[in-house]
Amino acid sequence: MPAVPSCIIEPIWDQFQMLIPAVADEHPLGCHRPRIPDRVVFDKLVQALVPGAAYERISDTTCSATTIRRRRDEWIEAGALKELEQFCLEGYEKMVGLQLENLAVDGCITKAPCGGEAAGRSPVDRGKQGTKRSLLVEGAGIPLGTVVAPANRHDSPLLRPTLETLSRFGFDLPERITVHLDADYDSKGTRGLLAELGCEARIAAKGVPAPIQNTSRWVVERTNSWHNRGFQKLAVCTEKRIRVIEAFIALANAIIITRRLLREAWTTHR
Repeated sequence: MPAVPSCIIEPIWDQFQMLIPAVADEHPLGCHRPRIPDRVVFDKLVQALVPGAAYERISDTTCSATTIRRRRDEWIEAGALKELEQFCLEGYEKMVGLQLENLAVDGCITKAPCGGEAAGRSPVDRGKQGTKRSLLVEGAGIPLGTVVAPANRHDSPLLRPTLETLSRFGFDLPERITVHLDADYDSKGTRGLLAELGCEARIAAKGVPAPIQNTSRWVVERTNSWHNRGFQKLAVCTEKRIRVIEAFIALANAIIITRRLLREAWTTHR
């Protein structure tokens, strides 16, 4: 059974194969072993992302674990996975429209049993190694940007780089933007930052119960749930390098955006 339905993975692959850089055959005799097809490696990466399987577990006669890692690093170096995420966002903006007037940011702590660049003592897991994702979403919960940091980093210092990820997509931002945050961001520094960026603040007050269903923050919680429940590689982060973690997040976001686009198109474009 495939990790992702073909109706989602096929359009993603059709675009991704156009972003893969061409490989020149420089062997003097042309008698080396045939190159593993990119589609085979791409499917292996999806299997690593969704069920969270180790590379050695998903390797077989068609593709070794070493080939998966090597091709993954080639695509990361070329920026293909981030370009794929951007293409999906631009497609969603063109066909449905991003609700950029309302943004929400929140952090999510996950396990990082292997340690690495983005691992730190988790305050919610008895001091075990963990990773934090600071996630930015628009009004409907479409992920716009993510910053990866150790689990012991507070949410507030990550707010600026998280909001700055919006600029890399090159969208025309509306004049009035409201940022919805939870009580962890309730500080003068956060309000000063949002005022500096020209954004309005909707921040939950510390010590005052505020049901998330009555606010506009529930969409970011839902997207964090999509990440953790739909992609085991993100729920239990076994990668040690930040660039690899960000690449898997970009691939997960591409799948989420394509799935939402198909769902919206079912009622508006059929």
